Amino acid sequence: MGPIDLELTALHRPDWSLLRSFLAVVETGSLSAAAAHLATTQPTIGRHIRELEAVLGVTLFTRSARGLEPTAAALSLVDDARSMGEAADALALKAAGRSQQLTGTVRITASVMVATMFLPPILADLRRAEPKIQVELVASDAAQNLLRRDADIAVRMFEPVQNALIARKLGDAPLGFFGSQSYLARRGRPGTVTDLLAHDVIGFDRSDLMVQAYALNGLVVTRDDFPIRCDDPMTYWHLLLSGAGLGIAQTLVARRHPELEALNVGLRLPALPVWLVMHEDVRTNARIRRVADHLAAGLGNALR
Repeated sequence: MGPIDLELTALHRPDWSLLRSFLAVVETGSLSAAAAHLATTQPTIGRHIRELEAVLGVTLFTRSARGLEPTAAALSLVDDARSMGEAADALALKAAGRSQQLTGTVRITASVMVATMFLPPILADLRRAEPKIQVELVASDAAQNLLRRDADIAVRMFEPVQNALIARKLGDAPLGFFGSQSYLARRGRPGTVTDLLAHDVIGFDRSDLMVQAYALNGLVVTRDDFPIRCDDPMTYWHLLLSGAGLGIAQTLVARRHPELEALNVGLRLPALPVWLVMHEDVRTNARIRRVADHLAAGLGNALR
Protein backbone atom coordinates (compact mmCIF):
# COMPACT_ATOMS: atom_id res chain seq x y z
CA MET A 1 0.00 0.00 0.00
CA GLY A 2 2.94 2.38 0.54
CA PRO A 3 3.64 4.83 3.37
CA ILE A 4 0.05 5.96 3.77
CA ASP A 5 -3.35 4.32 3.36
CA LEU A 6 -5.28 6.51 0.92
CA GLU A 7 -8.54 4.53 1.26
CA LEU A 8 -10.06 6.97 3.73
CA THR A 9 -13.57 6.65 5.07
CA ALA A 10 -16.10 9.40 4.38
CA LEU A 11 -15.63 10.73 7.91
CA HIS A 12 -11.87 11.07 7.42
CA ARG A 13 -11.61 12.50 3.92
CA PRO A 14 -9.84 15.89 4.06
CA ASP A 15 -11.61 18.79 2.37
CA TRP A 16 -10.01 20.54 -0.59
CA SER A 17 -8.95 23.64 1.37
CA LEU A 18 -6.60 21.50 3.48
CA LEU A 19 -5.10 19.79 0.44
CA ARG A 20 -4.75 23.13 -1.34
CA SER A 21 -2.70 24.50 1.54
CA PHE A 22 -0.70 21.26 1.66
CA LEU A 23 0.21 21.57 -2.04
CA ALA A 24 1.21 25.20 -1.61
CA VAL A 25 3.63 24.30 1.20
CA VAL A 26 5.10 21.45 -0.87
CA GLU A 27 5.62 23.78 -3.84
CA THR A 28 6.94 26.81 -1.94
CA GLY A 29 8.79 25.18 0.96
CA SER A 30 7.42 27.31 3.80
CA LEU A 31 4.21 28.39 5.52
CA SER A 32 4.83 32.08 4.82
CA ALA A 33 5.49 31.55 1.11
CA ALA A 34 2.43 29.31 0.82
CA ALA A 35 0.30 31.95 2.54
CA ALA A 36 1.52 34.61 0.11
CA HIS A 37 0.84 32.31 -2.85
CA LEU A 38 -2.74 31.63 -1.70
CA ALA A 39 -3.38 35.21 -0.47
CA THR A 40 -4.12 34.06 3.08
CA THR A 41 -2.30 34.10 6.42
CA GLN A 42 0.51 31.97 7.77
CA PRO A 43 -1.52 30.83 10.83
CA THR A 44 -4.29 29.63 8.50
CA ILE A 45 -1.85 27.55 6.46
CA GLY A 46 -0.32 26.13 9.65
CA ARG A 47 -3.76 25.21 10.98
CA HIS A 48 -4.67 23.50 7.71
CA ILE A 49 -1.49 21.40 7.83
CA ARG A 50 -2.18 20.36 11.43
CA GLU A 51 -5.77 19.44 10.58
CA LEU A 52 -4.66 17.40 7.58
CA GLU A 53 -2.06 15.57 9.66
CA ALA A 54 -4.75 14.81 12.26
CA VAL A 55 -7.16 13.49 9.61
CA LEU A 56 -4.50 11.31 7.97
CA GLY A 57 -2.69 10.32 11.15
CA VAL A 58 0.76 11.05 9.72
CA THR A 59 3.46 13.70 9.85
CA LEU A 60 3.62 15.60 6.57
CA PHE A 61 6.62 17.92 7.03
CA THR A 62 9.86 18.12 8.94
CA ARG A 63 11.88 21.26 9.50
CA SER A 64 15.33 21.71 7.98
CA ALA A 65 17.74 24.53 7.25
CA ARG A 66 16.10 24.87 3.81
CA GLY A 67 12.56 25.16 5.21
CA LEU A 68 9.81 22.55 5.47
CA GLU A 69 10.72 19.22 3.90
CA PRO A 70 7.87 16.86 2.88
CA THR A 71 7.99 13.41 4.43
CA ALA A 72 7.58 10.19 2.44
CA ALA A 73 3.91 10.18 3.45
CA ALA A 74 3.49 13.71 2.08
CA LEU A 75 5.19 12.88 -1.20
CA SER A 76 2.82 9.94 -1.70
CA LEU A 77 -0.11 12.39 -1.59
CA VAL A 78 1.19 15.00 -4.03
CA ASP A 79 0.01 13.50 -7.33
CA ASP A 80 -3.49 12.73 -6.03
CA ALA A 81 -3.80 16.20 -4.48
CA ARG A 82 -2.75 17.82 -7.75
CA SER A 83 -5.34 15.80 -9.63
CA MET A 84 -7.99 17.02 -7.20
CA GLY A 85 -6.77 20.58 -7.73
CA GLU A 86 -7.04 20.28 -11.50
CA ALA A 87 -10.57 18.93 -11.17
CA ALA A 88 -11.54 21.76 -8.80
CA ASP A 89 -10.08 24.36 -11.17
CA ALA A 90 -11.96 22.87 -14.12
CA LEU A 91 -15.21 22.93 -12.16
CA ALA A 92 -14.65 26.58 -11.17
CA LEU A 93 -13.93 27.56 -14.77
CA LYS A 94 -17.12 25.92 -16.06
CA ALA A 95 -19.20 27.48 -13.29
CA ALA A 96 -17.72 30.91 -14.03
CA GLY A 97 -18.51 30.51 -17.70
CA ARG A 98 -22.23 30.17 -16.97
CA SER A 99 -22.55 33.50 -15.16
CA GLN A 100 -24.55 35.99 -17.22
CA GLN A 101 -24.62 38.94 -14.82
CA LEU A 102 -22.55 42.09 -15.23
CA THR A 103 -21.60 42.02 -11.56
CA GLY A 104 -18.69 40.58 -9.63
CA THR A 105 -14.92 40.56 -9.97
CA VAL A 106 -12.73 40.14 -13.03
CA ARG A 107 -9.01 39.56 -12.49
CA ILE A 108 -6.68 40.92 -15.18
CA THR A 109 -2.97 40.35 -15.53
CA ALA A 110 -0.72 42.42 -17.78
CA SER A 111 2.94 43.29 -18.11
CA VAL A 112 4.18 46.06 -15.86
CA MET A 113 4.48 48.57 -18.71
CA VAL A 114 1.06 47.78 -20.18
CA ALA A 115 -0.60 47.83 -16.75
CA THR A 116 1.04 51.14 -15.87
CA MET A 117 1.07 53.03 -19.16
CA PHE A 118 -1.98 51.77 -21.06
CA LEU A 119 -4.60 50.24 -18.78
CA PRO A 120 -5.42 52.98 -16.20
CA PRO A 121 -7.52 55.20 -18.54
CA ILE A 122 -9.12 52.12 -20.13
CA LEU A 123 -10.12 50.76 -16.72
CA ALA A 124 -11.33 54.19 -15.62
CA ASP A 125 -13.70 54.18 -18.61
CA LEU A 126 -14.80 50.66 -17.73
CA ARG A 127 -15.53 51.74 -14.18
CA ARG A 128 -17.81 54.51 -15.42
CA ALA A 129 -19.55 52.20 -17.89
CA GLU A 130 -19.92 49.16 -15.61
CA PRO A 131 -19.96 50.26 -11.96
CA LYS A 132 -21.04 46.82 -10.70
CA ILE A 133 -17.96 45.09 -12.10
CA GLN A 134 -14.93 45.05 -9.83
CA VAL A 135 -11.43 44.68 -11.29
CA GLU A 136 -8.29 43.15 -9.83
CA LEU A 137 -5.22 44.20 -11.81
CA VAL A 138 -2.01 42.15 -11.51
CA ALA A 139 0.96 44.06 -12.97
CA SER A 140 3.54 41.36 -13.58
CA ASP A 141 5.92 40.27 -16.33
CA ALA A 142 5.52 36.67 -15.13
CA ALA A 143 2.94 34.66 -17.06
CA GLN A 144 0.01 33.97 -14.74
CA ASN A 145 -1.61 30.54 -15.09
CA LEU A 146 -5.04 31.06 -16.66
CA LEU A 147 -5.73 27.34 -16.49
CA ARG A 148 -5.61 27.57 -12.70
CA ARG A 149 -7.63 30.81 -12.57
CA ASP A 150 -4.68 32.92 -11.40
CA ALA A 151 -6.39 35.48 -13.64
CA ASP A 152 -9.48 35.64 -15.86
CA ILE A 153 -7.91 37.73 -18.63
CA ALA A 154 -4.28 38.23 -19.60
CA VAL A 155 -2.69 40.87 -21.79
CA ARG A 156 0.48 39.23 -23.06
CA MET A 157 3.35 40.23 -25.30
CA PHE A 158 3.71 36.74 -26.74
CA GLU A 159 1.36 34.32 -28.46
CA PRO A 160 -0.08 31.68 -26.09
CA VAL A 161 0.38 28.04 -27.03
CA GLN A 162 -1.95 26.12 -24.70
CA ASN A 163 -4.92 24.60 -26.49
CA ALA A 164 -7.43 25.52 -23.77
CA LEU A 165 -6.77 29.25 -24.20
CA ILE A 166 -8.40 31.57 -26.71
CA ALA A 167 -6.42 34.57 -27.86
CA ARG A 168 -7.06 37.71 -29.85
CA LYS A 169 -4.18 39.66 -31.31
CA LEU A 170 -4.80 43.36 -30.74
CA GLY A 171 -1.81 44.74 -32.64
CA ASP A 172 1.89 45.37 -32.26
CA ALA A 173 3.76 47.69 -29.91
CA PRO A 174 6.83 48.96 -31.81
CA LEU A 175 10.11 49.48 -30.00
CA GLY A 176 12.46 52.38 -30.59
CA PHE A 177 15.79 53.72 -29.40
CA PHE A 178 15.60 56.97 -27.41
CA GLY A 179 17.60 59.48 -25.48
CA SER A 180 16.54 62.30 -23.19
CA GLN A 181 17.29 65.89 -24.16
CA SER A 182 19.45 66.24 -21.05
CA TYR A 183 21.64 63.29 -22.05
CA LEU A 184 21.92 64.38 -25.69
CA ALA A 185 22.91 67.92 -24.70
CA ARG A 186 25.64 66.49 -22.50
CA ARG A 187 26.97 63.66 -24.69
CA GLY A 188 25.78 64.38 -28.24
CA ARG A 189 23.75 62.25 -30.65
CA PRO A 190 24.96 58.91 -31.99
CA GLY A 191 24.54 58.60 -35.75
CA THR A 192 25.16 54.88 -36.29
CA VAL A 193 24.94 51.62 -34.41
CA THR A 194 28.71 51.61 -33.99
CA ASP A 195 28.55 55.06 -32.35
CA LEU A 196 26.60 53.46 -29.49
CA LEU A 197 29.80 51.83 -28.26
CA ALA A 198 31.01 55.29 -27.20
CA HIS A 199 27.78 56.13 -25.34
CA ASP A 200 26.15 55.16 -22.07
CA VAL A 201 23.38 52.72 -22.99
CA ILE A 202 21.11 51.36 -20.28
CA GLY A 203 21.24 47.56 -20.38
CA PHE A 204 19.55 44.68 -18.65
CA ASP A 205 20.85 42.83 -15.62
CA ARG A 206 20.04 39.13 -15.91
CA SER A 207 18.26 39.33 -19.24
CA ASP A 208 20.41 39.06 -22.37
CA LEU A 209 17.89 40.82 -24.65
CA MET A 210 20.10 43.88 -25.13
CA VAL A 211 23.12 41.75 -25.99
CA GLN A 212 20.95 39.90 -28.52
CA ALA A 213 19.70 43.18 -30.01
CA TYR A 214 23.26 44.33 -30.57
CA ALA A 215 24.16 40.95 -32.09
CA LEU A 216 21.29 41.30 -34.59
CA ASN A 217 22.99 44.50 -35.72
CA GLY A 218 26.45 43.00 -36.02
CA LEU A 219 27.89 44.21 -32.71
CA VAL A 220 29.45 41.76 -30.27
CA VAL A 221 29.11 43.04 -26.70
CA THR A 222 28.74 41.70 -23.16
CA ARG A 223 26.63 42.94 -20.28
CA ASP A 224 29.69 44.80 -18.97
CA ASP A 225 29.45 47.16 -21.97
CA PHE A 226 26.30 48.66 -20.41
CA PRO A 227 27.26 50.90 -17.47
CA ILE A 228 23.77 50.81 -15.91
CA ARG A 229 21.80 47.58 -15.92
CA CYS A 230 18.25 46.96 -14.70
CA ASP A 231 15.62 44.31 -15.45
CA ASP A 232 12.66 46.11 -13.86
CA PRO A 233 10.80 47.81 -16.75
CA MET A 234 9.50 50.82 -14.82
CA THR A 235 12.88 51.51 -13.23
CA TYR A 236 14.51 51.18 -16.67
CA TRP A 237 11.97 53.65 -18.05
CA HIS A 238 12.71 56.25 -15.38
CA LEU A 239 16.45 55.81 -15.85
CA LEU A 240 15.90 56.66 -19.52
CA LEU A 241 13.75 59.70 -18.68
CA SER A 242 16.31 60.97 -16.18
CA GLY A 243 19.13 61.00 -18.73
CA ALA A 244 21.11 58.17 -17.15
CA GLY A 245 21.73 56.80 -20.63
CA LEU A 246 20.22 55.94 -23.98
CA GLY A 247 17.81 53.05 -24.14
CA ILE A 248 15.00 51.06 -25.70
CA ALA A 249 11.38 52.00 -25.08
CA GLN A 250 7.93 51.33 -26.49
CA THR A 251 7.47 53.98 -29.16
CA LEU A 252 3.82 54.64 -28.30
CA VAL A 253 4.79 55.47 -24.72
CA ALA A 254 7.93 57.46 -25.55
CA ARG A 255 6.02 59.70 -27.96
CA ARG A 256 4.06 61.10 -25.02
CA HIS A 257 7.23 62.61 -23.57
CA PRO A 258 8.70 65.57 -25.46
CA GLU A 259 11.88 65.29 -23.38
CA LEU A 260 12.66 62.05 -25.23
CA GLU A 261 14.06 62.03 -28.76
CA ALA A 262 13.89 59.07 -31.12
CA LEU A 263 17.35 58.20 -32.42
CA ASN A 264 17.64 56.75 -35.88
CA VAL A 265 20.92 54.87 -35.55
CA GLY A 266 19.86 51.89 -37.65
CA LEU A 267 19.31 49.63 -34.64
CA ARG A 268 16.83 46.96 -35.73
CA LEU A 269 14.28 46.19 -33.03
CA PRO A 270 11.31 43.83 -33.20
CA ALA A 271 7.78 44.98 -32.45
CA LEU A 272 6.06 43.39 -29.46
CA PRO A 273 2.80 41.58 -30.30
CA VAL A 274 -0.07 42.32 -27.92
CA TRP A 275 -2.50 39.46 -27.24
CA LEU A 276 -5.69 39.35 -25.20
CA VAL A 277 -6.01 35.85 -23.69
CA MET A 278 -8.58 33.99 -21.63
CA HIS A 279 -9.56 30.42 -20.90
CA GLU A 280 -12.14 29.01 -23.29
CA ASP A 281 -14.42 28.00 -20.40
CA VAL A 282 -14.95 31.63 -19.28
CA ARG A 283 -15.60 33.27 -22.64
CA THR A 284 -19.36 32.82 -22.13
CA ASN A 285 -19.24 34.61 -18.78
CA ALA A 286 -20.98 37.94 -19.37
CA ARG A 287 -18.86 40.12 -17.11
CA ILE A 288 -15.55 38.59 -18.25
CA ARG A 289 -16.59 38.91 -21.89
CA ARG A 290 -17.66 42.54 -21.28
CA VAL A 291 -14.29 43.40 -19.72
CA ALA A 292 -12.40 41.53 -22.46
CA ASP A 293 -14.26 43.43 -25.19
CA HIS A 294 -13.60 46.75 -23.42
CA LEU A 295 -9.90 45.97 -23.08
CA ALA A 296 -9.69 44.89 -26.71
CA ALA A 297 -11.29 48.12 -27.93
CA GLY A 298 -9.20 50.36 -25.67
CA LEU A 299 -5.86 48.67 -26.34
CA GLY A 300 -6.64 48.34 -30.04
CA ASN A 301 -7.19 52.10 -30.26
CA ALA A 302 -4.03 52.79 -28.27
CA LEU A 303 -1.94 50.56 -30.53
CA ARG A 304 -3.28 52.26 -33.64
